[in-house]
Amino acid sequence: MSEVAAGRGSAGVGRAPLGAMVVRVARLHRVLAGQLLREVGLHVGQELVMLELWERGTLRQVDLAEILGADAATVTRTVRRLERAGFVRRAPSPTDRRSVLVEPTVASLGVRRRVEELWDVLESWLTEDLGEDEKAEGVRFLERLEEHLARRVEPGGTC
Repeated sequence: MSEVAAGRGSAGVGRAPLGAMVVRVARLHRVLAGQLLREVGLHVGQELVMLELWERGTLRQVDLAEILGADAATVTRTVRRLERAGFVRRAPSPTDRRSVLVEPTVASLGVRRRVEELWDVLESWLTEDLGEDEKAEGVRFLERLEEHLARRVEPGGTC
């Protein structure tokens, strides 16, 4: 893979080598997730919505956005696309006319196991030569980085 394809430009590396590496790893993770998810007809980000719905069941769309840390407009677009593809169904809330409920369809349950398997594949690629201690330390380190950044996000800030 070329440096361009791998996203290994040098901008920012000297000033912020850790931040640059986080961006590069996240980009590669996203590219590989996209490659894998094509098999089941999902795009990157849609699987996160489906995993939450499969795990939690029907959710208000606003709650789904909060759980995902995403803005309402992004979740609305994602849910509409998932609905058109037959993965979810939207319905007005019977108790709150302003709310929309989102639920996974029976058809979506047919790909749940495969999506979970694909996430396992991606995780194995990410950690292929790491021991259990290194994996645990990596998670702890990234959690610390997340805490450092999360406490600086303005109220209502989303991705």
